[in-house]
Amino acid sequence: MKDLTEGNEGKLILGFAAPMLIGNVFQQLFSVVDSIVVGKFIGKEALAAVGASFPVIFIMVSMIIGLVMGTTVVISQYFGAKDFVRVKRAIDTMYIYSAIIGVATTVIGIVISEPLLRLLRLPEEIMPQAVLYLKIYLSGMLIFFGFNGTSAVLRGLGDSKTPLYFLIIATVANIILVILFVGVFRWGVAGAAFATLTANAIAFALAIYWLNRTHKLIRIAMKGLHFDREVFSQSLRIGLPTGVQQTLVAIGALALLGIVNRFGTDVIAGYSVASRLDSMALIPAMSFSQALSTFVGQNIGANKIERVRSGLIATVKMSGIVTIVTSVAIVLFGHLMMMLFTYDS
Repeated sequence: MKDLTEGNEGKLILGFAAPMLIGNVFQQLFSVVDSIVVGKFIGKEALAAVGASFPVIFIMVSMIIGLVMGTTVVISQYFGAKDFVRVKRAIDTMYIYSAIIGVATTVIGIVISEPLLRLLRLPEEIMPQAVLYLKIYLSGMLIFFGFNGTSAVLRGLGDSKTPLYFLIIATVANIILVILFVGVFRWGVAGAAFATLTANAIAFALAIYWLNRTHKLIRIAMKGLHFDREVFSQSLRIGLPTGVQQTLVAIGALALLGIVNRFGTDVIAGYSVASRLDSMALIPAMSFSQALSTFVGQNIGANKIERVRSGLIATVKMSGIVTIVTSVAIVLFGHLMMMLFTYDS
């Protein structure tokens, strides 16, 4: 746990954002590696099927992302105020509502996945693979929310390094498993989905074991969790606008996919690969914004409002520089990067 209420604002945010930046790269590698292996071992139809699934997944998880971010801010405020009793209540509350929403997302997602893809006019030749990938992927939402929720809680407590370690474990496991399931066992897109689900489960299980044995505030167990309505209300107030924003972005991505789908498999595959690169380009801004959220939360909790403005200015400068460098690299070398996914021109 790290106190962000003392010291140089820019250095603190940069030091806190660096592990998150690396972690977000590893997080994106999940979808990137899946797409690379599927494109190389199965073909462009499977690549298009997997790519078409991600906007659907995004819209299913967008609201919970906002709520978890809201709870992270609440946790960081309580932590900055040194109110550890309420920190524990906020963590418990996050796990309870994440579990409920995780189960609901799985059920709803499995039911609507095929009708939604048909509404988006996905070509019939890739429909079965896209539906299969979606249903398997969505069956692991409880694990996904638990793993990512735990990482968000740790960041709220000022710990950005431990989530990175778990993400590295998950990513390495996913790379090994997706090559095994798709390249060796020939399970097709189902193998890619099972690899991601299993890798998340391995990392989450290790996180539960490690945190329950070593951490003072986080205990992940079926019993002993307490739901706090006040904390949930605060999380909604802070996180709901972000959740709505994420949902609107997801709806826009779905609408655009509906247009892209009309042009056939080649265009869908090309669009999905470009989307993976686009997601990588967004990582610096996303990482700095996450770091700033924790920084602002802790300093508001400690009633050090003057540090918030200084932290914001420093973050905008650092994020801008890194984003420009990333954008230039993708503009100059984007063609070579896309060839990682498929040789089909």
